[in-house]
Parts: sequence; C-alpha cells; structure tokens
Amino acid sequence: MTAGQRSAAAAMAVLLLTGVAGCGSGGPAPGPSATPSASPVPTGLPSPTDRSPHGVLLSAQLAMSSARRAEFAYRLGGEQAIGMLFWAPKTVLKVKYPDTAEQLIVLDTTAYRGGDQATAERTGGRHWEKYTVPGGQREIPYAGLVDRLNPMVALTAAIAADGPQLVGEEELGEVTVQHYRVTLGADRYVAAQTQLTATRQQALQGALAAAGVRQLTLDLWLNDKDQLVQLRRSGDGGPDDTVTYKGLGGALSVQAPAESDTVDAGRSLPPLAS
Repeated sequence: MTAGQRSAAAAMAVLLLTGVAGCGSGGPAPGPSATPSASPVPTGLPSPTDRSPHGVLLSAQLAMSSARRAEFAYRLGGEQAIGMLFWAPKTVLKVKYPDTAEQLIVLDTTAYRGGDQATAERTGGRHWEKYTVPGGQREIPYAGLVDRLNPMVALTAAIAADGPQLVGEEELGEVTVQHYRVTLGADRYVAAQTQLTATRQQALQGALAAAGVRQLTLDLWLNDKDQLVQLRRSGDGGPDDTVTYKGLGGALSVQAPAESDTVDAGRSLPPLAS
C-alpha cells in the first residue's frame, strides 16, 4: 500500500478513535515498575476474584494495568502493521509497516517519522522528521492511533457494558484462550472513558456520530493469566479493528533517533500513516 493509500485508509480509520493520552516529558521508554494497587470494589459489584464474565474482565483490566507494555500486530480497517506500545506510565509507540521502510515513533509528546532512505532524500540526508503537537500543547501526537491500540481503552469500555458474555474456550495459535464479548452503545462507550477530558470525549462522540456508529461490539481473548492477547472492535458504521498482543510486560525498549539524524519538521503533524 502506498503512502497515499495509507492516508486514505487513515481518514476512514480515524472514525473509531478512542482512549487515554498520558502526559509528561518525552524520553526513553519506561522500564518495569510495581503493580499498582487495585481500587476498592463497591459492595455488591463483581470483583477481580469473581469468575463471572464481569469479574474476569475486571481481573483483565488489573493484569493489563500491571503489564504496561506489549508488542502488537494490528489490522485497522484495511491497514496492517507491527510494533510496540507502552501505555503506562508514559505513552510510547513504535510502528513498522510491512510494505515500506518508513516507521513512526511516539515518545510522550514528540513524534518521529521516517527511518528510511526516502525521508533522507527529502530532508537532505537526515532520516527522521521530528514533530510536536501544534499550539504548544503538551499532548500525545497521534493519540488517536495510540488509543485504538491501547488495551486499557477497550477493557474500560467492556467493564462498563451490561451482560458481558463468555463465548467459550478457543485455540489462538498454540495458546488456549477464553473468548469474551460485550456490546454497548456508542454513547456509553464514550462515557466510560472517564480518563478523557470533556473536549476529547466530545471529539470521540462526534467521530462516532459522523461514521454513523450507534453500537459497538468488543471481542476479547484472554490467556490463563487474564491478559488480553487479542482484541476485535467492530461497529455498525466504521471499519473493524483487530489487535493481537504478545510480550506483555517484557523487556521492551523504544529509543529516540539520534539528534544528528533528525530534522525539526515544525509543529504540523502529517496524516496518520495507519
């Protein structure tokens, strides 16, 4: 797929953007850290030790909160890529595309595009272009892509849904997994993301409405540690997303390109590459 085709796919794919964006200064990828304490669960509600579907999803949320990072492979609409994502304590993303040498790296509030010869030819020899969010705001570049890949976003919505269902035990590659499914309205999907600012929630609501999405279905495959190893998000309007995760909580690292090989591209972000 050419860069122009990826941009066209991105324009369609952006209609299902959701999620959480961290804040803070850029820098190298975060290392392992202690598992956060679970918040008290109100009396009468399922708890992470309750093996009902709702309780298992709560357990999955805690497991993924503890993992903080993973390798991924995705199909977002018609676009495919692989990479690494850190969703806590800071946002770090690296994406590699199968049909080009171009890469995307996001380190908190800074993004880098390139890493290929075509970029070097365009910039006079440097392989990476550096971007920050316009307007001087300390926001995550390409936050929409980050949020679609972030497993915590899907789990937050799944926990808010009524009547989660255990579809059954399945084989995913060589791993036995439990397949869960939830369905919820777009309004509730947005409202569940309480970690978002009001402005961001409104933008998400508008994107879903523009795509004609009124209802979303989340399929979640969990391993024997209640970790999310595959996610499929589908709606009655926009494209379907499928993300698989591996190396959860592993020794992953993403580094910024060398400054000597980087050119400042200003504060105007180019279209999403995926």
